[in-house]
Amino acid sequence: MDMKFQAQEPPRVFRVGIKQDIEMHDCGRMYLHPDEQITFVTPSGKEHDFAAKSWGFYATPSINSRLKDQGFKTALVRNRSGRLYVMVVEKEKL
Repeated sequence: MDMKFQAQEPPRVFRVGIKQDIEMHDCGRMYLHPDEQITFVTPSGKEHDFAAKSWGFYATPSINSRLKDQGFKTALVRNRSGRLYVMVVEKEKL
């Protein structure tokens, strides 16, 4: 088991949002085997884990425990186009 990161050099740049006014940068791909985890850390030090399983992924840690303890709120959001998203937001940014 060895996770692998493949950097996208230079990052792929594309626009998103209703007004296409948000510029996203696709920086690469992370390859995880079952039972491997990667932790994303915000500039303020909050952590969000993403784990691979044989059946798919845990996209978030426990919503009512680990995410809460890290200072996140979780929401299921439907945008104007009817698409659904799971969002994990730092409490102080609400």
